[in-house]
Amino acid sequence: MLYGRTILFGLTSALVMLSVPQGLSGRVLQFDRFAHYIERFNAEDVETITNYIPNSAAKHWLSENIPLFECPDREVEEVYYYRFWVYRKHIKLTPLGFVITEFLKPVKHAGQYNTISCAVGHHLAEGRWLWNQQYLRDYILFWLRGYNGGPQPHFHQYSSWFAWAVYQWYMVTDEKSFVTNLVDDLVADYNRWCEERELPEGLFWQYDVRDGMEESISGSRINKNIRPTINAYMYGNAVAIAALARLAGRQSLVAEFENKANALRQRMLLKLWDSQAEFFKVRLENGELSDVRELIGYVPWMFGLGPVDEPYLRAWKELTNSLGFKSAFGFTTAEQRHMRFRTHGVGRCEWDGPIWPFATSQTLSALANVLRAKPETQISICDYFDAFIQYVQMHRYYGKPFIGEYLDEITGAWINRGDRSWHYNHSTFADLVISGLIGIVPTENEVMQLHPLVPEHVWDWFCLDNLNYKGRQVSIVWDRDGSKYKIRPGLTIIVGEKIVTNVPRLQPVVLPLPPKPYL
Repeated sequence: MLYGRTILFGLTSALVMLSVPQGLSGRVLQFDRFAHYIERFNAEDVETITNYIPNSAAKHWLSENIPLFECPDREVEEVYYYRFWVYRKHIKLTPLGFVITEFLKPVKHAGQYNTISCAVGHHLAEGRWLWNQQYLRDYILFWLRGYNGGPQPHFHQYSSWFAWAVYQWYMVTDEKSFVTNLVDDLVADYNRWCEERELPEGLFWQYDVRDGMEESISGSRINKNIRPTINAYMYGNAVAIAALARLAGRQSLVAEFENKANALRQRMLLKLWDSQAEFFKVRLENGELSDVRELIGYVPWMFGLGPVDEPYLRAWKELTNSLGFKSAFGFTTAEQRHMRFRTHGVGRCEWDGPIWPFATSQTLSALANVLRAKPETQISICDYFDAFIQYVQMHRYYGKPFIGEYLDEITGAWINRGDRSWHYNHSTFADLVISGLIGIVPTENEVMQLHPLVPEHVWDWFCLDNLNYKGRQVSIVWDRDGSKYKIRPGLTIIVGEKIVTNVPRLQPVVLPLPPKPYL
């Protein structure tokens, strides 16, 4: 088996040869410095299910595929490597190519090869930072063309921001010909959602269970409620299709989907914004807004739909309110002041209050967008960092690194459903480090845009190294006084062998990329 170098396989053509640089290491860091994490994860793991890359090959695979990360907080560092170690477990080779699973253990609600569409957007966000992108090319094509040349039958089992995730993937990988070839598939998928879930008024309905958010306070398994989630997803998908159509030179589609996105945004602001509660809410089948604020009310900002001015930004004050979503162990999925908070029982995937990493990673992604647009508003960069550290601290089970489905907001104990939740691949983490904390904001252009969300007084140094961005090897080094890495004081960006910028503070940076190296 070949885990990271040359793979002779794929759906992208009849025969695909992918060459990945051998023995990758960073300009500043070396993988050997972090290998002890992988050795410990392997030693503590009971490997009952093995997919494409077994534990015995994990260290080698990770050394060739992931960006290296170092910071003064060893727990953050450990969880970063743990989550890539977990992601690797979910890469599965099938007769249709590679897929990414959510559960390691087969579950009855999965489709072919134990695939589930609920977290596919998270899978693409997390995996876009790998050096070997054959895994995600195949995975994208599995969903769009993997069933007799068409979409998988279970693709719409759950709401999805698939087109948006593909567009975000493209802005990191720069694979223009691949994504422009998908435009018709993505348009057909969008239209299928319209046929299945669009109401005459132009908004989309969904059962809470088909949002992957069952047993919610506002939701229902039988009522066609208009939810912020699916509508924000469809807005993001429309924006992405317009952008990809522009890349493909298809101007009529650009106009069509820009109009769809704009119209949907206006409808959401009109119909789903509760001006009294100052929050995006579910509109019930009877036409009334739900009486509860839920964490899904922040999802619109994940896609740039939520306005970054008043009164909309006032919604964010609930994130730091102990009567709202703030708890000792993270963001609750419903406001704690509500009379039906945590009333649905335990063990049935409840979204009536417990903490879900799925929702936490969505909220942190949304908050990052807000802080970059309005750095000081109802919530601060320090609040973001504190919330991220809480998320880091969730990753423990009897003292060992762990990620499961959801957890209790008072005790911090994981609410698991047997061993199916072990090493659960249903959220992002590395992407939050790379695009959130370190602050890489991918763009369509040959540009690197950096907007760090690490408070400058917190860490004296950190390094993100061996990053594959648009076909370049990138290093981002923060060294306050230059004594740690002995390169230069301040924030330094290295592309290939060249220092392309150095600034004295942790601050936003936009710079053109040098030409791609010849490979």
